[in-house]
Amino acid sequence: MKLDNKEIFKTLNPNKVWIPVLIGIGIVFLMFYLDPSISRENLRSVFDASWPSLLLALLVIFLRDAGYVFRIREITDKSLSWPRAIYVIILWEFASAVTPSIVGGTAVAVFILHKEGIKLGKAIAYVMVTAILDNLFFVIGAPIILFFAKGSIFPDSRVLELTLENSLNYIFWVSYSLYAIYSIIMAGALFFRPRVFKWLLLKLFSIRWFRKWKHNASEYGDQIIESSKELQGKKFGYWFTIILATIFIWSSRYLMLNALMTAYIDLSFMDHIIVFARQIIMWVVMMISPTPGSSGTAEFFFGQFFYEFLTNYTFVTSILWRMFSYYPYLLLGAIFLPRWIKQVFFKKKKGGKA
Repeated sequence: MKLDNKEIFKTLNPNKVWIPVLIGIGIVFLMFYLDPSISRENLRSVFDASWPSLLLALLVIFLRDAGYVFRIREITDKSLSWPRAIYVIILWEFASAVTPSIVGGTAVAVFILHKEGIKLGKAIAYVMVTAILDNLFFVIGAPIILFFAKGSIFPDSRVLELTLENSLNYIFWVSYSLYAIYSIIMAGALFFRPRVFKWLLLKLFSIRWFRKWKHNASEYGDQIIESSKELQGKKFGYWFTIILATIFIWSSRYLMLNALMTAYIDLSFMDHIIVFARQIIMWVVMMISPTPGSSGTAEFFFGQFFYEFLTNYTFVTSILWRMFSYYPYLLLGAIFLPRWIKQVFFKKKKGGKA
């Protein structure tokens, strides 16, 4: 993986904060003026919230971020101090927030870890492990939670006509299948047969139509082999810890909305399961969004998925949900990025290490 500093800093650009913010605000205003069910009274209902539930939602999102920091330290064998791990996670989340979800912040994450003093091969390995674990949580966990939801997972549309449930059903299972295939292939390549994976890549990209990408495929195969070597010999405790951390992180990500919704309504145990399950479906929709951090897409589809629970509280809850789970990372990234650049680049230059 070639780390192009110019391209990386095009992504890690504080000015990019305004793009998702403006998109999100624009969609919110459109919803406010076009949806007759949204009124000024809906906005005033924000004050109806139960403060203990709001604080619980904030606590859950804080625990999620703490889980991210803990996991990156464990994955890197504690090569990062606690403060450096916090910087890495904030900038990683910032990169994800200012790029389309389908693109993500993988290259940026490798760049950040490498600049924190981790060898490039190890940085690639750590980021790949993180991505594979996150995908496997979805691949393994989704069928389990959907089973417990007993089929009440695809919402009827309020705005789109009739076909939303079938469309989401189709999008979900196609996306799920692709994620499952990709995750299984990458896990097999990284942990079991990296050289076989490279051989298959070279065979595939030897086909006339794909030949121009053969060099890139060869480099990618080499990265898989190097990353696999970096992960060899890891003990059971290493994998057990980071797998538990991954489950904790993603469960906290989803449970935050459950806590937030209880600030306005009472949810039964079954309702909690359905809300949790629908977030998995909505996550797939957000992952294929072309906008930075799914801005606009998330706000719009929130109402489609959760109106039947929240009714008049849907609009304010969707705004609070994004305020808790998305916009803070734009702000924190814009604050922490200049400090990180000074610490990583300029201080090293002054010390003669760069």
